[in-house]
Amino acid sequence: MRTHRSDGGGFPVDSMMRAIKQLLLFGREQALSCLFPAVIFTALAATRVVTLPLLPRYDWLLLICLLMQWWMVRSGLETRDELKVITLFHLIGLALEIFKTHMGSWSYPEEGYFKVFGVPLYSGFMYASVASYLCQAWRRLKVELFRWPPFWAVVPLATAIYLNFFTHHFWIDIRWWLTGLVMIVFWRSWVLYEVGGIRYRMPVALSFVLIGFFIWIAENIATYFGAWEYPNQAEAWSPVHFGKVSSWFLLVIVSFLIVATLKLVKENMSREEEGSERTGQNRGRVASRKSEGA
Repeated sequence: MRTHRSDGGGFPVDSMMRAIKQLLLFGREQALSCLFPAVIFTALAATRVVTLPLLPRYDWLLLICLLMQWWMVRSGLETRDELKVITLFHLIGLALEIFKTHMGSWSYPEEGYFKVFGVPLYSGFMYASVASYLCQAWRRLKVELFRWPPFWAVVPLATAIYLNFFTHHFWIDIRWWLTGLVMIVFWRSWVLYEVGGIRYRMPVALSFVLIGFFIWIAENIATYFGAWEYPNQAEAWSPVHFGKVSSWFLLVIVSFLIVATLKLVKENMSREEEGSERTGQNRGRVASRKSEGA
């Protein structure tokens, strides 16, 4: 019979200690999943303080990101399939960066050899690091999706969210309409994850909000170390407007939907291959039995 120690107020101490242990385990898995973003932030801080020779700062950041990406794949922390997803995010992010800097939303004031239309190539890795986090967390926490919306609803929604980052400069901003649509589409969807052998679940929409909020915090750290610069930060650094959380919330949705869709497609392909192998094995057994009977 299991006994529970009490703190005198009726709350079992053992339950509290288990909850703290689970929280620490969850934090550990999250921290390990954030390895790529952590390296980027460390590089931003270090190159802000220490002037490196031979290359401009932006180019050193690109080199560090490339080496980190190579090491992640080489060490087995990321698979080749995940590398494809991360590369896709790099291209999606770089396209958005080129457009946004052209529209004056933010800028990269420092010099660099590896720039495209004024945007340093390392900037794409900041988006890629979000994909890296999602892929790592997906595997470490054994993520599963429950009541995931159909393909025909997910893909157009992700496309509309991404296009709105461009079109709102010329047309109305429909982010809040899209946010409402996200709540409707994912109202019954849950993300299942595992910590210390125990399964938990969370509404998918809530996970979008939480990730978007923490990316907004990361954005404040990044701009403080000069990763990029908003117009109101030209003279001196100031916190990024809290309204940017909505932008990151929507961008996280695009990221999550791409990763989730690709993961589900791969799972379906694996199941089909397993089914084909089993069918072939069964046919082989039937054929061998017939030959034995003959």
